[in-house]
Amino acid sequence: MEAGEEPLLLAELKPGRPHQFDWKSSCETWSVAFSPDGSWFAWSQGHCIVKLIPWPLEEQFIPKGFEAKSRSSKNETKGRGNPKEKTLDCGQIVWGLAFSPWPSPPSRKLWAPHHPQVPDVSCLVLATGLNDGQIKIWEVQTGLLLLNLSGHQDVVRDLSFTPSGSLILVSASRDKTLRIWDLNKHGKQIQVLSGHLQWVYCCSISPDCSMLCSAAREKSVFLWSMRSYTLIRKLEGHQSSVVSCDFSPDSALLVTASYDTNMIMWDPYTGERLRSLHHTQVDPAMDDSDVHISSLRSVCFSPEGLYLATVADDRLLRIWALELKTPIAFAPMTNGLCCTFFPHGRVIATGTRDGHVQFWTAPRVLSSLKHLRRKALRSFLTTYQVLALPIPKKMKEFLTYRTF
Repeated sequence: MEAGEEPLLLAELKPGRPHQFDWKSSCETWSVAFSPDGSWFAWSQGHCIVKLIPWPLEEQFIPKGFEAKSRSSKNETKGRGNPKEKTLDCGQIVWGLAFSPWPSPPSRKLWAPHHPQVPDVSCLVLATGLNDGQIKIWEVQTGLLLLNLSGHQDVVRDLSFTPSGSLILVSASRDKTLRIWDLNKHGKQIQVLSGHLQWVYCCSISPDCSMLCSAAREKSVFLWSMRSYTLIRKLEGHQSSVVSCDFSPDSALLVTASYDTNMIMWDPYTGERLRSLHHTQVDPAMDDSDVHISSLRSVCFSPEGLYLATVADDRLLRIWALELKTPIAFAPMTNGLCCTFFPHGRVIATGTRDGHVQFWTAPRVLSSLKHLRRKALRSFLTTYQVLALPIPKKMKEFLTYRTF
């Protein structure tokens, strides 16, 4: 899609007729995820089942003329043994999903004890957060269960791996804590982060691995150090529960989404609120008794950092440009719960309350040289380091995203 065009529905996957599950096994798709290399898609389709689907989707699901291929060539795919769809029966309602970075050579420590004859290759894993507080770790290529992490006392709502490939996993739970696990040490729990007074809804690790953001059923957002596992600061500004958060690809921005219908864009280094984005009703005709207020459910940055996608209870997927205060595009969707971008762009995946997953076109992006330079610099410079540079004020404002 071009900027401003309505996202087009590329494909929709629906769960098959479920077996006779007990009443606790809900059908919602609370989480969807792409592997960092773009070769796999994980879909929590409800009823305790996660589907692992090789990407790109089989041709019958994608319209002709649209290519959403990962970086893997056909030869590389053959070398990995023609990946096939896997079904993971988690035994509990699945709330959170997270892929490990890939490739990740140290991960052999994780699975070698279970597979003495392992080849000398890296191992992509998927973490699943469950209703009973357990976290199950699966080997993606085989679908085998590798580890079961115990410690949380309630639903594991969200999961996040450090992007560095160190196999450090963060989990967020309704027991009001976050826990840090080291999968290279057989899933050893290395830290418990306490401080939230309500259920923790989400967690996000900055791409530079320096910060962890957590949001709970409360108005403030917590920023933690991933080096010392201590609280850096609380971000105050929302009027209701914060339900979703995401860092920009260069770690220079943090976006949070709340039931108060607002998104706030923050500078995570200084704690400054840079911009608020409000979800308003698009069409007055939609304002009927069946439509809830525009409570947000999920927000995510695009891979290059120029766009945001949001899902709200008013049955709309919105696309936002970073520099604008209003959405540039909308798509009608039913009962959306989560959204995520394909790591190489052009596709957005959304999950719904009825267990479906939908794939939408995302804006085609040709990043300006200015933005590419900013992204490169901000990937290793903090806001304070930029402000200390002997450069013109306008350049500092651009590099610190103060030009909104």
